[in-house]
Amino acid sequence: MSFNIKKYIPNSIKRSVILAMHRGSRYICPFCGFRSKDFALTGKDYPVLVEKQVIGAGIRRGACYQCDSSDRERLVYTYLKHKLNIFEKPERINMLHLAPELRLSKVLFRSGFGSYICGDLLLDGYIRPEYVQNMNVMDIPYPDNSFDRIICNHLLEHVPNDLDAMKELLRVLKVGGEAILQVPISKNSEKTIEDWSVTTPEEREIAFGQFDHVRIYGQDYTDRLSSAGFKVERINISQDYPSYGLAGEEDIFIGRK
Repeated sequence: MSFNIKKYIPNSIKRSVILAMHRGSRYICPFCGFRSKDFALTGKDYPVLVEKQVIGAGIRRGACYQCDSSDRERLVYTYLKHKLNIFEKPERINMLHLAPELRLSKVLFRSGFGSYICGDLLLDGYIRPEYVQNMNVMDIPYPDNSFDRIICNHLLEHVPNDLDAMKELLRVLKVGGEAILQVPISKNSEKTIEDWSVTTPEEREIAFGQFDHVRIYGQDYTDRLSSAGFKVERINISQDYPSYGLAGEEDIFIGRK
């Protein structure tokens, strides 16, 4: 008879051991302050993500061992804090955050913005904080020119009619405002990959790398944003903050009105 001692060890002790094993001085999580020598594995393991060299997806070392923040979540937070300085006078900023990430939204929610609106489709199986409203990116229930900042981080790849979603985001963005519009993007595909004959979750995992994705964006993503009316800037800040463990190849796509 085999004896598995691991199942008798409390989870709190297992967690303490894991944190101790990975403590170090190379990285620091900007959310929880945990100092580590590496990050935990995160992402999906599908061949298409490797074949298309999809940035912002696939298996990678990008999760904080202590708070579980992802590399793409830390990227947006770093840009907001260090490049836009939004925490200096937050009361002047009205912000919309769609499909909000847990760690990032908690920080933003308590930061004293003029308004901080979180919206997502509240589907079964997804647990959201109580401050998240049921909201569809195709029909945002706010007037034109409502928000100074919009965060739309890895959402548009889920939306069949992404052009209309982009136009809706542009509609509620103020003139002079900025929208952070992140998506997983293929490094080696010039054109966005779509196939409307792919409809089942199983087929989508094979074709797009996740059961609820409807495309893999190519290098024409900026053109798609521009066609919706955005003035687009594409930047990379990862090398400026090496200790945060950001995804080195993930650019930030900024849409302005």
